[in-house]
Amino acid sequence: MRRTARRSRDRRLTVTATATVLALLGAAGGALSAPAAEAAAGVSCNVSYALGNDWGSGFTANLTITDTGTTPINGWTLGYAYTGNQTLQNGWNGTWTQTGKNVTVTSPSWAATINPGTSYTTSANFGYSGTNTAPTTFTVNGTTCHGANQAPTVSLTSPTAGQTFTPGSTVKLAADAADADGTVSKVDFYASTSAGSNTLIGSTTTAPYGASWANVPAGDYSLTAVATDNSGATTTSSPVAIKVSGPTLLVSPATLAVQQGSTGTFTVALSQAPAADTTVTVARSGSDTDLSVKSGGTLTFTTANWSTPQTVTVAAGTDAAQVGGTATFTASATGFGSAAVAVTEAAKSSGYDQYFLDLYSKMKNPANGYFSPQGIPYHSVETLVVEAPDYGHETTSETYSYWLWLEADYGRVTGDWTAFNNAWTSLETYLIPSHAQQPGQSTYSPSKPATYGPEKAQPDQYPIKLNSGVPVGSDPLAAELSSTYGTSDLYSPAWLLDTDNRYGFGQCEDGTTKPSLINTFQRGPEESVWETVPQPDCDVMKYGSPGSGFLSLFNDGGGSFSKQYKYTDAPDADARLVQAAYWAEQFAKAQGKSAAITATLGKAAKLGDYLRYSLYDKYFKQAGNCLGSTACPAGSSKANEQLGLLTWYFAWGGDTGGAWSWRVSGSAAHQGYQNPMAAWVLANDPGLKPSSPTASTDWAGSLDKQLQFFQWLQSGEGGIAGGATNSWGGNYGDDAAPPAGDPTFYGLYYDWRPEYHDPASNQWFGFQTWSMERFAEYYNATGDARAKAILDKWVPWAMSVAKADPATGTLTTPDALTWTGAPDTWSATSPGANAGLHVTAAGGATDLGVAGSLAKTLAYYAAKSGSSTAQKFAQNILDTIHAKFADSLGYSAPETRTDFNRFTQPYSATTHQGLYVPSGWTGTYPDGTKINSSSTFLSIRPWYTSDPQWSKVQTYLDGGAAPTFNYHRFWAEADIATAFDTFAQLFPGVNPGS
Repeated sequence: MRRTARRSRDRRLTVTATATVLALLGAAGGALSAPAAEAAAGVSCNVSYALGNDWGSGFTANLTITDTGTTPINGWTLGYAYTGNQTLQNGWNGTWTQTGKNVTVTSPSWAATINPGTSYTTSANFGYSGTNTAPTTFTVNGTTCHGANQAPTVSLTSPTAGQTFTPGSTVKLAADAADADGTVSKVDFYASTSAGSNTLIGSTTTAPYGASWANVPAGDYSLTAVATDNSGATTTSSPVAIKVSGPTLLVSPATLAVQQGSTGTFTVALSQAPAADTTVTVARSGSDTDLSVKSGGTLTFTTANWSTPQTVTVAAGTDAAQVGGTATFTASATGFGSAAVAVTEAAKSSGYDQYFLDLYSKMKNPANGYFSPQGIPYHSVETLVVEAPDYGHETTSETYSYWLWLEADYGRVTGDWTAFNNAWTSLETYLIPSHAQQPGQSTYSPSKPATYGPEKAQPDQYPIKLNSGVPVGSDPLAAELSSTYGTSDLYSPAWLLDTDNRYGFGQCEDGTTKPSLINTFQRGPEESVWETVPQPDCDVMKYGSPGSGFLSLFNDGGGSFSKQYKYTDAPDADARLVQAAYWAEQFAKAQGKSAAITATLGKAAKLGDYLRYSLYDKYFKQAGNCLGSTACPAGSSKANEQLGLLTWYFAWGGDTGGAWSWRVSGSAAHQGYQNPMAAWVLANDPGLKPSSPTASTDWAGSLDKQLQFFQWLQSGEGGIAGGATNSWGGNYGDDAAPPAGDPTFYGLYYDWRPEYHDPASNQWFGFQTWSMERFAEYYNATGDARAKAILDKWVPWAMSVAKADPATGTLTTPDALTWTGAPDTWSATSPGANAGLHVTAAGGATDLGVAGSLAKTLAYYAAKSGSSTAQKFAQNILDTIHAKFADSLGYSAPETRTDFNRFTQPYSATTHQGLYVPSGWTGTYPDGTKINSSSTFLSIRPWYTSDPQWSKVQTYLDGGAAPTFNYHRFWAEADIATAFDTFAQLFPGVNPGS
């Protein structure tokens, strides 16, 4: 298995419902089943019809059948007809056929029965031209069904996509809107900008629907029309992008870094055809006179080639005093607005730094799609990605941590620290909840941090009940942090962001604000991304199920739920942010520019202060003294609560009205999350020491514990095994005890696959390179012999299971790791040899991000130890990546996704796989998509069928070959970029191919 098998990608946070939905109080519950509606004799039913998307020449139709009677519908056939030329393309969750205008859908074998009070959704894609009028009459098994209120339809007819206007113009907007089972009460017209604003242009209540937008300023706009029907249902049209500008020049990229003695390029084109041949000149301005135009200073565009980009080459001289200097290169032409490119002169290092700059320019080029219009880094350029993020244009705290590291290296090469500071500002703005987003933390009681709730083995064992009778410990950090920073708020990033508000939750379900903080994983170790139900971090019960929102999927509140917020932190991403901040500190100090980043370093230290929450047991119970019963003792101090290792998550939340709040940590420590480099920095570095009185001591203790942990987990071959837990099975062994004789680490039980099992959490080789890279950095910075001893064994093993040959273009790392045996029970005074613990590496995957991480690990180790073998292996990796896998967006390799057959996988009570929704539970997403016991991964994400690459997946689902994709994940590109720069920094005299 591929990507999700090696790892459920960036964050397999199995934060159970008990960790994030801890208070089920207050508001009265609502009914969970659909209202009854009597039909004619035969079956009792209603059918709702909703458009998932309409892109002008085609659309997605979602039809939901509800059994409103008292007996099951066993085997069903749905029928309806269109009035236009709608033509079936493909359907799913049912067998779709079309004869003329008549459409028929028959039940699949795995969903033939619809029980009373439950619903089933089946969907299809259609093509059409002209008007797309919704059907109004539906039958099930020949019986006419009443329809639930159908949302209106709406589409913009003017202006057209790509249309250009001059500033000050009046733009006329027009839309077609209709309502199949009622009337359109109004149509609102909106214009949004890349900065995220969304402005109401005008409203109309009568057809023809239109509005005038007068005196439009220059800019790029996305226009939409929102139709509201007489029952209050709304539909938003597909957006139409327009440009308001005079004739202008187009340059790409807008920023560029050129290494001393080297050249860089940007392109120029015209925004529209000229009346005659037009000459463009490029002129330099600014303080850096060492930068100049080498070629392309004068370009000629004709009425035929005006849109074809032409190249300008900028050269950098060798004046060392100009390193970090900037100049602006402005392209201008008569009759066209000018455009400028900001160029920074970088220090001369090696060809690997030029590789870094080239990749950096590709990643920062807006045309390449790594960032949202608001400047937020996407998980990947591509959208059809399912791993830990269930959609490529979501964002994780991991992505942000890699962005900060990328900008730290850019600062080293160029001396420009603006982008580094801006990256942290973006993190703080969008991912760290503000005071308003975490109300009532001042009500938090450290003596009662949270109510216990068990984790269960399978998603179909949820929702679970909370148990206030289980003892919980006291939070030893809250008072100190509140006193130090003068606030009860947590300064920690949430792990998952719906960057473009794809699900439509908005913030606190306002429906429009983007980005939107969301979560997915909630239901135990077997819940893979394919089995998740995305939900808003702030659940005010506007969506989901009436009266409980999404909360009742995870916790059994007995019909009583409160509006609440809940945030989950990914500690390894926070630690990487600190790690990147340290290197930025060292680079800026060497340049004499420490003052440029002092404020950002202070924020990184503060984040490290709160990161201590990850060092504790989930419910602050005693560390190493919990097995066999939830009655195991509550902790009372740091001394008996602190695991000292980075756990998988910590979380916090509370009532949206501020009446109560809670906090929890994790209980399982995975080797892939440990970061001795960050622990050492937070314990010892004056510029990054947290302000709390006990923080540096806590991190010093964690550093020592992590070094011991890795010695305990190292197999005979050298690979590092999974981890350990203080809460076996997520419930302190209340359901089942660990295997007989299971070894321990300070009382924590060994677990070869801590946290998630689908797939096993320690089979991905990337968790090896990520953790050992941090060990290698720590060893490089300190020379600690304990870290060296672990690396001396791990490095030869890693090189033996990986391949890198620039001559043949071969580059592989293991596709999967399997583990047998177990470590010896840990004794700090007499460590065992782990003779019975073994790892086997299988397969060969071309995972470029992991390869970049391996190259960094080997480079840091080689630079300190003097290993020429490790240095050469690292160089071979980099040379192979650059020679074999470069493309227009960065670097990529083909990936075959056999797991994509799970898009339509139904839930199976036998295998426990497939999306599980309890029988009788029904809910709705903001776009009207239904959630019920018949839902699949795709049915609750129907917009995936409109993805540009969906046809490859559909072919696979129809019995064809598994689809292959080339992905550009932000973290992977950043891992490659920083590997180039790390090698250039550590071995400045070594050039590519040498």
